[in-house]
Amino acid sequence: MVNVANAVTSLRLVLSPVFFFFAFLPIWAGGRFAMLSTIVLWLLFLFIEVSDVLDGMVARSQGIVSDVGKLLDPFADVVSRLTYFVVFAAFSIMPVWMFLLILYREVGIIFVRMLMIRDGIALAARAGGKTKAVMYALSAGLGLVMLMHVRLGVFHGLMPALPWVVLGAFALSVLMSWASFVDYLIVLYRHYYGHS
Repeated sequence: MVNVANAVTSLRLVLSPVFFFFAFLPIWAGGRFAMLSTIVLWLLFLFIEVSDVLDGMVARSQGIVSDVGKLLDPFADVVSRLTYFVVFAAFSIMPVWMFLLILYREVGIIFVRMLMIRDGIALAARAGGKTKAVMYALSAGLGLVMLMHVRLGVFHGLMPALPWVVLGAFALSVLMSWASFVDYLIVLYRHYYGHS
């Protein structure tokens, strides 16, 4: 179903590779565009995160919540936030093993949703998943602050605490992602075995 909310959600999918492009532009351009790319990254990040809130509000206010939207919204979230994290892993801001744990969790959730949709159930984001999404956004914002420090040499006053704060946020993201994954697995188990 095509509506305003789903269109905004789809835009997040389109902007995710744009985020990746601008993250690497200074490297591909031999060090140029560092400031420009950083500004664009922040604008893209803010738009993606704000639109994540707005599309749900629009859908509920207009009564256009659909099964497509229930699946498209978390899918767009995963694509955009995995894009953030792969950038941070590439720049050694996020440990690769943490990125892999988040990637495995997200692929696992897609598999769970595939099993449920096979039985005609569009599994929307649950409370734990929404809380995890907020943590993803927070840690991504901190990752961008760290990227600004690496790229532009700013925020010296926050050193050496900043890397530890960023690492702690990523670690919380991993923990919350797997805690919510267990919740989804319980839903799946109850669906197949009928436990209340």
